[in-house]
Amino acid sequence: MKPTRSLPVETAPGAEPKSFTNARDAVAHLQALYDQATDFLAARFRDAVAEGLPRARFRAYYPELRLTTSTYDQPDNRLAFGYVPEPGTYATTVTRPDLFRHYLEQQIELLLKNHNQPVHVGYSDTPIPLHFAMAGRDDVAMAGELAFSLRDVFDVPDLSITNDDIVNGEGVRNADGSVPLAPFTAQRVDYSLARLAHYTATDPEHFQNHVLFTNYQFYVDEFEAYARQQLADPESGYTGFVSPGNHEITDAEGVIPPLTRLPQMPTYHLKRPGGQGVTLVNIGVGPSNAKTATDHIAVLRPHAWLMVGHCAGLRNSQSLGDFVLAHAYLREDKVLDEDLPVWVPIPALAEIQIALQEAVAELTQLTGYELKKIMRTGTVATVDNRNWELRDQSGPVQRLSQSRAIALDMESATIAANGFRFRVPYGTLLCVSDKPLHGELKLPGMASAFYKTQVARHLLIGVRAMERLRDMPLDRIHSRKLRSFDETAFL
Repeated sequence: MKPTRSLPVETAPGAEPKSFTNARDAVAHLQALYDQATDFLAARFRDAVAEGLPRARFRAYYPELRLTTSTYDQPDNRLAFGYVPEPGTYATTVTRPDLFRHYLEQQIELLLKNHNQPVHVGYSDTPIPLHFAMAGRDDVAMAGELAFSLRDVFDVPDLSITNDDIVNGEGVRNADGSVPLAPFTAQRVDYSLARLAHYTATDPEHFQNHVLFTNYQFYVDEFEAYARQQLADPESGYTGFVSPGNHEITDAEGVIPPLTRLPQMPTYHLKRPGGQGVTLVNIGVGPSNAKTATDHIAVLRPHAWLMVGHCAGLRNSQSLGDFVLAHAYLREDKVLDEDLPVWVPIPALAEIQIALQEAVAELTQLTGYELKKIMRTGTVATVDNRNWELRDQSGPVQRLSQSRAIALDMESATIAANGFRFRVPYGTLLCVSDKPLHGELKLPGMASAFYKTQVARHLLIGVRAMERLRDMPLDRIHSRKLRSFDETAFL
């Protein structure tokens, strides 16, 4: 057996922690430390590939943000975030300050304002995995065969510390005893950024703060048509449209080249300065896809996400094309049961409900009692079996009736529940595409003119709702309803 060669460890240059009373300066220093660490790893990787037999094991560390306070004094208790609840030291590792610059400045500014204490920026003791350090760089080629084992020379992702313990309320503490300052660690964020690029075929920096999910390709076509209309209007405020493959057009006549193979979850971004545009993700069918998408998009800390897709109407009084505004969820999707038990209620959020109802009223020109003709508010059931109709229906139908459900799909409750879990405001507006309990199955040729009209305006309703939410103050949309007993200061 060939003996293992023990390599000395060479680390990136260190730096003494610095204190800051200005958020922009603090983020600039986080960026400088991150660049120094990742540049070190990139240079050593190039050397290792060229030499073929590395001379050492190379390591660099994530930058870290800390706050220490000694008082129980709290700021305005109407706030849902931006402060720590009691004396102590709070810390979080940070990755990609370039991507999260606005978010970091915003959160740090609140800490400085609410606690009148400086924040401290330095290096943590958490190594940066080489794969994550190279993300987004075009000066290093990670492809090809290596003459050495990568994990012998560089740190690789460690799944034992890449988890959702913080957001799941496990009461975790950092290794040094400090309290988490943010809902995700740097390595958890990096893991999701890599997954997002893989599943959506678009880079994370294109994602906007308002995310629509759908389960139907038709909505993608409508979204592109709407985007082109907005790009043709210089007063719209929208600046670009990004499709899978990171192809961006900035004018209405721009050509979008087709991909030879679409990703699992094709994603499109109608961009606006400051990330205030709209992203559309076609998650396909099923709660597993819905969980996967929201698990990773959550690290970008969006301001809201909505499901706009098709559903089965469960009431005979409904018609194909009617809208369903969810105000409760029956969770039989099973994919989140270990992270969020089914006994946890998933409440409707008033800000989201009002925005959706007003958008429906605007696009349909119906208000008040007349709106009830085409939209019903009630419980949406989400299941994990697309062909539930083929089983004995007595049990499922009884549960649906007892729950007062008015619609059934395979994604909405999952998206809402993960929004609740990750503190991302959520909502659901569905369009009835079939009525299986009443003989109207989703089959070719059964759609009416009314149904086709409604589907065409459904996507636009979702966009209009997001535009309303965009104009809402941040502390109003991110309310206390989604915060638990012991919360991180960062949103």
